[in-house]
Amino acid sequence: MLFNATQAEELRVAIVDGQNLLDLDIETLGKEQRKGNIYKGIITRIEPSLEACFVDYGTDRHGFLPFKEVSRSYFLGYEGGRARIQDVLKEGMEVIVQVEKDERGNKGAALTTFISLAGRYLVLMPNNPRGGGVSRRIEGEERQELKAAMAQLDIPNGMSIIARTAGIGRSAEELEWDLNYLKQLWQAIEEAGEAHHDPYLLFMESSLLIRAIRDYFRPDIGEILVDNQEVYDQVAEFMSYVMPGNAGRLKLYEDHTPLFSRFQIEHQIESAFSRSVSLPSGGAIVIDHTEALVSIDVNSARATRGADIEDTAFKTNMEAAEEVARQMRLRDLGGLVVIDFIDMENPKHQRDVENVLRDALKKDRARVQMGKLSRFGLLELSRQRLKPALGESSHVACPRCAGTGVIRGIESTALHVLRMVQEEAMKDNTGEVRAQVPVDVATFLLNEKRAELFAMEERLDVNVVLIPNIHLENPHYEINRIRTDDVEEDGEPSYKRVAEPEEDESAKPFGSERAKAARPEPAVKGVRHTSPAPTAAPEKKTSWWDSFKAWLKRIFGGTSETPAAAEPPKTHFRRQPQRAAPHRQPPPKPAPRQQARRRQGGSARNGGFQRQSGRQSGGGTRNPQRQRQPPQPQSPKRTQRRSGSRKPRSPNTCRRNAV
Repeated sequence: MLFNATQAEELRVAIVDGQNLLDLDIETLGKEQRKGNIYKGIITRIEPSLEACFVDYGTDRHGFLPFKEVSRSYFLGYEGGRARIQDVLKEGMEVIVQVEKDERGNKGAALTTFISLAGRYLVLMPNNPRGGGVSRRIEGEERQELKAAMAQLDIPNGMSIIARTAGIGRSAEELEWDLNYLKQLWQAIEEAGEAHHDPYLLFMESSLLIRAIRDYFRPDIGEILVDNQEVYDQVAEFMSYVMPGNAGRLKLYEDHTPLFSRFQIEHQIESAFSRSVSLPSGGAIVIDHTEALVSIDVNSARATRGADIEDTAFKTNMEAAEEVARQMRLRDLGGLVVIDFIDMENPKHQRDVENVLRDALKKDRARVQMGKLSRFGLLELSRQRLKPALGESSHVACPRCAGTGVIRGIESTALHVLRMVQEEAMKDNTGEVRAQVPVDVATFLLNEKRAELFAMEERLDVNVVLIPNIHLENPHYEINRIRTDDVEEDGEPSYKRVAEPEEDESAKPFGSERAKAARPEPAVKGVRHTSPAPTAAPEKKTSWWDSFKAWLKRIFGGTSETPAAAEPPKTHFRRQPQRAAPHRQPPPKPAPRQQARRRQGGSARNGGFQRQSGRQSGGGTRNPQRQRQPPQPQSPKRTQRRSGSRKPRSPNTCRRNAV
């Protein structure tokens, strides 16, 4: 795990395996995420049509609070069944909310009153008693062991906890230590909420330094390198309390070679900002963002390693599947993602590509729901958005194309301006039309369209003034209509009427004073663990020979060296056999008398015995009144055919009737 903090405006955290970049997180000064922050808010507007309300929580834009995210503790003395938002909530109510989704574009932040506080091993939900459980990523015996350890914890009424993946293998004492810290933190937040009656920041989610250690650290991480002394001290202080057993892995990097350049990952980071990413075989994937989804197109490009077109497509798709999963982690692409693979005819190749992508997605911390390849070669998946995408925090929309990627040509823009000028000139009481256009557009209109402009002025008796503006770029322009009464006969010259551009907030240089503005101070800060985390006893390492003998014992019940009788008794839980359907059960074994009749006159069925039902031949009967019926003789014709004396059939007789 690498921490790069040499630049004050940007903090970068990367997880590498050798020289392969696995995960990346970047935090820019002035653009810190608000997800996880807890605020004291005031309801400003209730919208019954949306079943939601808007909350002022101290920022420029109000947050969106759905009714389903409102705890029943805020209902105003309501008792009954299904409630309506206008009946239980009122404007001006004070609520404690947590940011669930950050602001994106024109959408405000999504809020919730169900608070969740993340610790090292647990997540505490102080006002949601029904939300406890274990992380979905924990399965098998580890899940059962973690549930047993959680059962020993003292959880207050009205609260619930969720065990994180970092809690695997932790003892009840370690979980109790983390739970006590979270309860202490929630108590401080409640006290701060009662003290403030205006919108205010109560608790700020930890910085990227703490979040990275808390969320990204895994036992297989060998070293944590930090290239800044101040950041090193903060990380060391946090690890000494939370994970003292792993504090020895933290090291200060003091080499003159930049940290990320030492591991050769700078070019991999730049690929996360690029629209196209190259593949080893010569192919490429192209990633485009739209309002509804993220589209990823797989192109063969210069890939020619395959024996034929099917083999080339298969190899390119296999490489693309792994790279797509990696790019989604690096860029943190969330929401709906559609991947357009190269068409493959072989169904086995399609399944192999799906399996490779599914295995690569298992490394992702986010929840991913993956579909299957359609007959059009498209694969849909949905990925949880853990944080703002990499492009949202570091990119700004192009001032010329507004993010579309294309603009109108000079001639097309000039003709469009000419039509707009004509529309304004045709309005009543119009004395003059002033159009400020880019220089190249004005050049085209004043030369190629000079006759059309003159004819318009003569026909409509309106003065048209074209002002070339050096501050405007295609396709931007500005048209003003001047009424007849407002036209100045001796006004200033047209070249002095050039409009100055307004200052664009997004065009400010990186690291400006606005970006360096002081961060708001939360009401709750400085809450720490009262004691370092308890260290678990080291597990006894078993050799491969002991593991092999234990495996033989489980398979064969013992070996020649250690017999099975020497093992302590184990309790086995055996599933009860399910009762099979009557038509699937084997026929009952005949009684001794029936066996004698079989030897004399054929089988019991051929001898006229009625077949017993499977329910009676099983372990008893549910209805005690249903007794075993005596054998009933069948018709002679049926008995004769089944006993072996069949009639010769003619060639025209149906085989089914003969049997």
